[in-house]
Amino acid sequence: MTPAGGKPVRVGVFGLLGSGNLGNDGSLEAVLGRLRAACPEAVVDALCGGPETVTARYGVPATRLHWYRGEYRTASRAGAVAGKGLGKLVDAVRTAAWVRRHDVVVVPGMGVLEATLPLRPWGFPYALFLLCASGRLLRTPVALVGVGAGPIADRPTRALVRWSARLAAYRSYRDELSRDALRAMGVDTAGDAVHPDLAFALPAPAVPAERPAGPPGPVCVGVMDFHGGNDDRARAEEIHRRYLDGTTRFVRALAAEGRRVRLLTGDACDARVVDAILDAVDSPLVTASGAASLAELMEEAAAADAVVATRYHNLVCALRAGTPTLALSYAAKSDALMAGMGLGAYRHPAREVDADRLMEQFRELEKDAAGLRRTLAERNRSAARRLDAHLAALTAFLFPHTLPTPREAP
Repeated sequence: MTPAGGKPVRVGVFGLLGSGNLGNDGSLEAVLGRLRAACPEAVVDALCGGPETVTARYGVPATRLHWYRGEYRTASRAGAVAGKGLGKLVDAVRTAAWVRRHDVVVVPGMGVLEATLPLRPWGFPYALFLLCASGRLLRTPVALVGVGAGPIADRPTRALVRWSARLAAYRSYRDELSRDALRAMGVDTAGDAVHPDLAFALPAPAVPAERPAGPPGPVCVGVMDFHGGNDDRARAEEIHRRYLDGTTRFVRALAAEGRRVRLLTGDACDARVVDAILDAVDSPLVTASGAASLAELMEEAAAADAVVATRYHNLVCALRAGTPTLALSYAAKSDALMAGMGLGAYRHPAREVDADRLMEQFRELEKDAAGLRRTLAERNRSAARRLDAHLAALTAFLFPHTLPTPREAP
């Protein structure tokens, strides 16, 4: 394949990457794998939240997303407020200059068009708007690939998300709910694709055809520093306390039955919840996973008899590994994921964790484990086919001039 004009294609990747969220980084890994396979000559760099991590882990040169280093800290002093305000102006120039250096910019996965977790409009939504506006002005296509979206009540955030989506040259979503949410915001989604989450493109761990006989195996419990969504700020601490108390009681009940429990996380902030549960349960049967990537999370899930998890990408990893999974669901995206993989009956509300009811559901999950593993194997094959077809279409969009011409084709 020969890039247009004989020059390497310049590809930028953008987002809160390398910032401690394993799901975001997994989406980046999936897209980078496809980019390098489709166009190995491409020159790739990133504008992201954790540039040092992205460069060290993926070998991609990276620049810090925000000029002001305290962007995501609460500004209470005049100097901090001024720094944030100045940062907005500087970032507009920095983002445009970065976009201008590229032939195409990719936003890989992530819930960039939703507000299911606490979010300020002038943080990432503003950064995404700057990216998409710069792309339109400078004629650099911006592709939102496999992103998540959802209803947004906050008017400034909704406006920034709507305009970001409208200005993007390409959009695809990880579920139908995301496309419907943008359509409800007034975005024309008629030509937009829906496909499985990008993490389904990552290699799945090898699992035995049949589980070995013997005593019950470990249970993975994926926890989250959960305080509700963007509209729950007034009762965030109450929501967090209920979630932590219910989850702790469930873990304690598993340990009391002699079950080994591995606590999984999906973001650096989740370590606080792990520490709280370990202190409260105080059992050698309960340990914390050190997984630092989606691949490692999948390995943990594959070794477990069952998974009970909150974070969206903890669920994706468990389902991709083919392990019977119960969702502590905090958003419609989790419900849609579970239904799409044939496990829609195995959901429990994260805002109202009832340890006794959760244990009942867990027992039902284990009783149906053999059938659920067969269902997941079938659904994973289907998801892989659908995602591969979409990524092939995405490649044709991103690199139309790098594909073989009829004369070059075999």
